[in-house]
Amino acid sequence: MLKLGILNENIKIALGSIRTQLLRTILTIIIIAIGIMALVAILTVVTALDYNLTSSFASMGSNTFNISQYENTLRGDGGNEVEQINPIISYPQAKAFKEKYNYPLTQTSLSFTATSKAEVKFENQKTDPEISVLGVDEYYMPNSGLEVTQGRNFNSFDISNNVYSCVVGSDFATKGLLKDVNPIGKTLSIRGAKFKVIGVLKEKGSTFGNSRDLRVMIPIQVARSLFSAPNINYSLSTMIQKKELLDAAIDNAIITMRQIRKLNPVEKDNFGISRSDDLLHKIAELTDVLGSSAWIMGIITVLGSSIALMNIMIVSVTERTREIGVRKALGAKKRTIAWQFFIETLTIGQMGGAIGIILGILIGYGICIAAKWDFVIPWGAMMAAVITSFIVALVSGLYPAIKASRLDPIEALRYE
Repeated sequence: MLKLGILNENIKIALGSIRTQLLRTILTIIIIAIGIMALVAILTVVTALDYNLTSSFASMGSNTFNISQYENTLRGDGGNEVEQINPIISYPQAKAFKEKYNYPLTQTSLSFTATSKAEVKFENQKTDPEISVLGVDEYYMPNSGLEVTQGRNFNSFDISNNVYSCVVGSDFATKGLLKDVNPIGKTLSIRGAKFKVIGVLKEKGSTFGNSRDLRVMIPIQVARSLFSAPNINYSLSTMIQKKELLDAAIDNAIITMRQIRKLNPVEKDNFGISRSDDLLHKIAELTDVLGSSAWIMGIITVLGSSIALMNIMIVSVTERTREIGVRKALGAKKRTIAWQFFIETLTIGQMGGAIGIILGILIGYGICIAAKWDFVIPWGAMMAAVITSFIVALVSGLYPAIKASRLDPIEALRYE
């Protein structure tokens, strides 16, 4: 109880000292808060980026691969290496692949983006010309990890008979043309053609500011008839039911595509194969690099904060030399004096840390809103900030506390 009473007394003295030096304390807290704020804000953005990118591709599962013109990688200059320019995947090639590729336990979807600037009409209302229209088949949605919240997906009858039906993004039903009505069965007009709504997609959010909920999917042959254009690039997506067969299925797909492209054995593949799990690994590597960079920048900023806090506490010790001498003359032990200054430093550090965490999260939240990302509560960043602010206070407070405890009481009383 005695030790607890001494601790409480030290806390009261530390808080009293903070109040008497309010301006200096506020400036110190601001310095620490800026360092913690930078760390938390960066880690919050990295966490949100990781979540949004991962959720964009994770829904596809780890047993899906895509065939497209290029792999889903950043293609740089490669130094002196000549970049290979791949031909597009034409409709005859895509159709031939879907017909010839018959690996067991697989289903292949064929699709293309007809336009990203369509105007959609419903009765006397219409959208801005910003709607994406996709031509798809019955396997596109399951292979892409898409789900419907109302209605249904296309079936083989819809696709084979070129039924004028459509599946719309969630924005149509929640805040778009169909928000005040039951969307199922309603008729939308696209380029003068009438489409009956048979399904509404589950909300997917935005990626890099591009909404994935402002789109309309229609049968692929209908899309080809409405949106004819030269050099349309088609995409193929294949899902296999058993993950352990994925490698063999991809090898078989490469052989099939090479045959369709009429490549001889010495020629390189002129198309890209992208596995969904490879995308997730690349996203993880990217966010790891960003996270490490955030820590380096945050540590540099926090190091500056700790130096500033230490300097201010050393000045405080110097200015309060006479007070320390009086306390020692009245019987205060070295440990008591050290604890007083250490608790004062710790209090300032935690106050700065708390303010920095709040500001950092608010900045991260603002960036997520501006980028139209889903905000994720950065528990890891907050924990890192609490630990970091504690370490800053610990390191910054030790030397001033030890210096104060070692002052000679007689010399201290002489100090003016």
